[in-house]
Amino acid sequence: MKQIVGGGPKKVLYTLNTVRRIGLKDSAKALMAKNACKACGLGMGGQQGGMTNEKGEFPSVCNKSIQAQSTDIQLPIPSEVFNHTLADLKELSAQEVERLGRLSKPIYKAENSNKYTEVTWQWAIDHCAEKFKQAQPEKSFFYTSGRSSMEAGYLLQLVARSYGTNNITNCSYYCHQATGVGLASTIGTGTSTVELNDLSLCDTIFIIGANPSSNHPRLIHQLKGIRDRGGKVIIINPAKEPGLVKFAVPKSPKSMMAGGTDIASFYLQPKVGSDLALLKGLAKATIELGFEDSAFIKEYCENYTEFLSDINNTSWQTIETQTGLAKTKIIECAEIYGVSEKAVFAWGMGITHHKNGSDNVEYIANLAILRGMVGKQGAGLLPLRGHSNVQGIGTVGVKPYLPAEMLSALEENMGRKFDLPPGLDTVATLEAAHKGKMDCAMLMGGNLFSASPNSVWTQTAMNRIGFKVYLTTTLNQGHIYGVEDSECLVLPVLARDEEPQATTQESMFNYVRLSDGGISRLDGPLAEVEVLARFAQQLLDVEQWKGYEDNNKIRQDMSLTVPGMKSIADIGNSKVEFHIENRIKHQPEFYTNNKKANFVVCELPDFSPNGFEFLLSSVRSEGQFNSIIYEDTDSYRNNADRYTILMNQLDMQKLGLKANDEIKLESAVGELEKFKVQAFEVAEGGVLGYYPEVNPLISIANDPRSKTPAFKSIPVNISKN
Repeated sequence: MKQIVGGGPKKVLYTLNTVRRIGLKDSAKALMAKNACKACGLGMGGQQGGMTNEKGEFPSVCNKSIQAQSTDIQLPIPSEVFNHTLADLKELSAQEVERLGRLSKPIYKAENSNKYTEVTWQWAIDHCAEKFKQAQPEKSFFYTSGRSSMEAGYLLQLVARSYGTNNITNCSYYCHQATGVGLASTIGTGTSTVELNDLSLCDTIFIIGANPSSNHPRLIHQLKGIRDRGGKVIIINPAKEPGLVKFAVPKSPKSMMAGGTDIASFYLQPKVGSDLALLKGLAKATIELGFEDSAFIKEYCENYTEFLSDINNTSWQTIETQTGLAKTKIIECAEIYGVSEKAVFAWGMGITHHKNGSDNVEYIANLAILRGMVGKQGAGLLPLRGHSNVQGIGTVGVKPYLPAEMLSALEENMGRKFDLPPGLDTVATLEAAHKGKMDCAMLMGGNLFSASPNSVWTQTAMNRIGFKVYLTTTLNQGHIYGVEDSECLVLPVLARDEEPQATTQESMFNYVRLSDGGISRLDGPLAEVEVLARFAQQLLDVEQWKGYEDNNKIRQDMSLTVPGMKSIADIGNSKVEFHIENRIKHQPEFYTNNKKANFVVCELPDFSPNGFEFLLSSVRSEGQFNSIIYEDTDSYRNNADRYTILMNQLDMQKLGLKANDEIKLESAVGELEKFKVQAFEVAEGGVLGYYPEVNPLISIANDPRSKTPAFKSIPVNISKN
């Protein structure tokens, strides 16, 4: 079989075709303007220019950037579309719904109606405020995604808390909330300890439970740089992803001409869900080989004795059985790590999307501090954020709790107390809705319906929310499913590069960028902060909320209330972008209670089958960004379509399955039929299926600490249809 290579001429041609479809002039304007990229958290753009990253490298652009722009550069949805019923719209695929065009006028669906109608902005704001006035604050929630600006996120949580609820949540509960929990307990922070430049200094990088060839393509250039200077790229992933083995980097003519560059220097494929056992094995091997940094541990760490005892009591036989890997392979990996002087650990949702996701993150931190790899240049911890401002949304307080320092500053700045009941996380808000305990919801960006587990259950939960208001640029399936018997208002807002005022976004490296906005594409949509300010004036108090349409005013408030953000006060005038204070760790300083890095003991999870034979891991395709589908097939996985399940060849043989056979999948909460099966290089016992198509199989069972659902370890049975 011909080896599949990531990137390369096909992706360049795809990019050029997308540019042609949306128009060369519009594409160039969007990509070259001083606006932060709308795709992954690695990011580019801001004040250095549209195709420049925070190291100043040019060009820094990828498919995801072009795809994100193609969604925004569309004509308005024709009014005639809204003559069609919900049933008509449900006949469209997710991709077809997104490509209907840009929403340019507010639309409203009454409780007893089966279609949307266009309404005026004044009516929409008045009606929205009236519905929230009629509701009890504790029976409402506010949600946002990483698409919005930091200013809009800050204003959303401020309005919600002033209204009287802490039910404020965001999409990170479905991605990296486990990272925040796991890093807080070990090193006292919740975000990356490295900056982008550290990737130019490290000699080893671990990529664990992530597929940057599809989801963070610009990171591949950094990995190539590590290989070019003799460094090691260690991939840990149950699936052998072609783009992580070899990638033709468009930015490198040499890589393109050679037919691709080797990315992985060492590849480990543990069984799905066995990450903790493998990480323990790596720690055990590191210690047995004598590579631990005793001086660092003695001076900067605590709880090592308990950690070491647990390691010694964990047998190699247990580790081999759970991971499906030979001890010799794990030792070989530990030997690479043991001679490294500067190592970075990067991970994605393959680590966090499990019922022990927080434990997994803690053990990555354990492995890093075991050799003193936190607290110096060129080394550290790097959660790979999947959306360009999801980290910034959390930074400015869009979450059901606030750190004591921020809460106190917020109360002082607003001249009032926010003595509110504890807030609900994302799954908990849906559970409350399912029980009929949610009257109102405001959802700013994202697609909560498609992002959530157990699709049938989620649709019912959303439909039981009496009134929902969405702020969005385009329609998605969340505006069609879960609204059948309830009121729904959808408000059109501007994309980031269309904002009339400059906005800010935070990358996964804690770097705050300033986006100029200013591109004019269509009439009708408003800036998110204008919508929120007008809503607050109607709902709460006109005089108090005057001025909050001004991003400079909001940034002044942010500088006084958000820890580490003093520099944001004048960024609109100075144009000086910055790293948030006290996050990048080039010195061994830890913000835990004891000011030490803490080793954490984690028990291995129970691997009993409970009547199911396989563990399903939901994955994204190369032509996809979050729940937005740009291509129907996956060019990196043998052009599998979205209703294909990928299995180990030996597992297929055991079930008597051949390529493209129809299969049925069953889990504890649902079943799916008429999916096809294809062979793929994935660890035995594990299968891959595309998100959100496999969401009906995923239960709302979650990590009890981070509340993140187990999207990547779903027990299933598979049978021939």
